[in-house]
Amino acid sequence: MALPLVLSAEVRWPLFSPRYLASGSGDTTVRFWDLSTETPHFTCQGHRHWVLSISWSPDGKKLASGCKNGQILLWDPSTGKQVGRALAGHSKWITALSWEPLHANPECRYVASSSKDGSVRVWDTTAGRCERILTGHTQSVTCLRWGGDGLLYSASQDRTIKVWRAHDGVLCRTLQGHGHWVNTMALSTDYALRTGAFEPAEASVNAQDLRGSLQELKERALSRYNLVRGRGLERLVSGSDDFTLFLWSPAEDKKPLARMTGHQALINQVLFSPDSRIIASASFDKSIKLWDGRTGKYLASLRGHVAAVYQIAWSADSRLLVSGSSDSTLKVWDVKAQKLAADLPGHADEVYAVDWSPDGQRVASGGKDKCLRIWRR
Repeated sequence: MALPLVLSAEVRWPLFSPRYLASGSGDTTVRFWDLSTETPHFTCQGHRHWVLSISWSPDGKKLASGCKNGQILLWDPSTGKQVGRALAGHSKWITALSWEPLHANPECRYVASSSKDGSVRVWDTTAGRCERILTGHTQSVTCLRWGGDGLLYSASQDRTIKVWRAHDGVLCRTLQGHGHWVNTMALSTDYALRTGAFEPAEASVNAQDLRGSLQELKERALSRYNLVRGRGLERLVSGSDDFTLFLWSPAEDKKPLARMTGHQALINQVLFSPDSRIIASASFDKSIKLWDGRTGKYLASLRGHVAAVYQIAWSADSRLLVSGSSDSTLKVWDVKAQKLAADLPGHADEVYAVDWSPDGQRVASGGKDKCLRIWRR
């Protein structure tokens, strides 16, 4: 079942929290959608240029949005109102946003941003100021992750990934190996970091606000993080315009664990499954490839799209993968069987972005046809 929600411009970013769906768009707005009624909740105006990146705080109580003029705004999804002042300092557009994990700070106070200007900034959202600026990349920073062990990871068009200590901004190491721009990266712990204290297995379809003291939420988030992390260190996978992927253990070594080859065109997105066992990569070569999440070994190719695959998203149980393509379709794949499970036609043009809700019940897709579609499982 797809519910088409018509917007006034291309939808670049649909992103779920446990309770809401947010979208950022080319018409300069941020919108919140209520998942219990599947209706528009708030349309938020404040940006003066295209919204290029959005990110939920891990407690689901704030959304950060970054736009083409380098400004970051914070929003309260329960009121649709802007929180505090605009965070300004980047001289070019925002490319990515990433919050400090819930188990590190249950107040969800700090958010990091990366920009076309080549820098990473860490912001104190309570005080409304920039805490530190991380410089060292020589070209645009394309991707940013705030890891669970106190490290920040930034990928760049300068072909490197830099590993920083989050609390003081010290550069720990630079990961080199890619022959062209690094477009995308993912952590083995991404799903646990994104969902924080929210446990999908215990959630109703309409997940309500998380209950409990800050300390309880912190402990719950930490136990969920440790469960996914296991006894090893956080792993990172990166994808590039050079058609390759690299698997790293960035906390301990600047040498890659594996170089993963097979794609015939640039890689748009790479993601670990929520259980961290499988890596999926989407490419302009029209395929999605599956790799072993520990070794980087090639497992399979999922073929069916007739044009570039832009984005992918995993279901909470790691069994299904959804992909959005330039061919205007969404496809759902059975990962274990390595075959197509469902075709989701409905968009009239290219599908730029796709996300799967943390409870596994809904998929949202957005694209060039100015429609945001919600699909129920």
